[in-house]
Amino acid sequence: MIKALFRFWFVVPILLLVVAMQVGMGLVVADNAAAVPTATATLRPTFTSTPFPTATPTSTLPPSPTSTPVVPTPTRATSTPRPTPTLAPSSPTMTLSPTNLPLSAVTPTSPAIESVPTNPSPPTATAVPAAPPVQISRPTGVFHVPILMYHYLSTPPADADAIRMDLSVPPDLFESHLAYLRDAGYQSLSFQQLADITSRGEALPPKPIIITFDDGYRDSYQYAFPLLQKYGFTATFFIFTQPIDTANVNFLSWDMVREMHQAGMEFGSHSHTHPDLRRRTNEFLHSEIVTSKQLIEQNIGEPIYAFAYPSGLYDDAAIDMVKSAGFLMAVTTEWGGRHSYDRRFLMPRVRIRGNDTAAMLAEKLKIVE
Repeated sequence: MIKALFRFWFVVPILLLVVAMQVGMGLVVADNAAAVPTATATLRPTFTSTPFPTATPTSTLPPSPTSTPVVPTPTRATSTPRPTPTLAPSSPTMTLSPTNLPLSAVTPTSPAIESVPTNPSPPTATAVPAAPPVQISRPTGVFHVPILMYHYLSTPPADADAIRMDLSVPPDLFESHLAYLRDAGYQSLSFQQLADITSRGEALPPKPIIITFDDGYRDSYQYAFPLLQKYGFTATFFIFTQPIDTANVNFLSWDMVREMHQAGMEFGSHSHTHPDLRRRTNEFLHSEIVTSKQLIEQNIGEPIYAFAYPSGLYDDAAIDMVKSAGFLMAVTTEWGGRHSYDRRFLMPRVRIRGNDTAAMLAEKLKIVE
């Protein structure tokens, strides 16, 4: 046995060499195996770190739309109108919806939308602007202006009753009145002029006087108009408009009214049908007061300023309607010559009767002055 081993002694070094080689190779494999996980561990963070920065900017796209590096397709952004409002959220026109908001909210810079107003103002039933250009300020104290009240300017018929006789002043007697007023230095005013003077706080002219005629009879055109022109006076004619509108020959025509107005005469309203205005509904008062004002202004082309209560009858509702219609003053048939701001819609007058001579007129003026 031992001899056999010695016979193959050379095999032992070979086996040892083989074993040594196998052990060396095993160590190399083990080293390589240990090196592989190290290499992959270093590569993996390097590999995975590359997509992470890419994913990070994409997550920040919604909060920062204005960042130019993030926009992938700039041409698309310019072609789509949506980015325009989001880039300027402070603009009110971008955020307002015209279907849900009024027009004034969509265009807040336009002052005309809110200022229309409106207007506001005297009644819209009048054809010409009912808002008078003159508004009376509140003057202090009492001012003295006699307001003469005439009706008929003619010789009454033989069968005239007492009322007609009392209201009728013959033309020659009226001329004597005008001659006295001229010689005494009186200056005629219109209600518009009176409103102008009191509004500006100016002093009245020396010896002012207002001459008025009620009802609008035709003799106002036939006799009063030429005599007033002859003596250099003006007058205010309070007319009720129904007989003029129906072409009643006993009253003025619209052509006469226009001619007299163009010559400097003033016209005021005396209602439409000359009714008693007391205890009436607002609809009735409106139809009488505003209708008359409308017709007169349509025909003379200017606002009128004064109203005369028919037969001197009125109540608070009638006064309120006269105010709301845009009149500045109103006259009654009450006696007097002193006026104040607080009673500008209850102005008294001096009644001229059918038998009043110039001397009697002078006495009446002394009483009221």
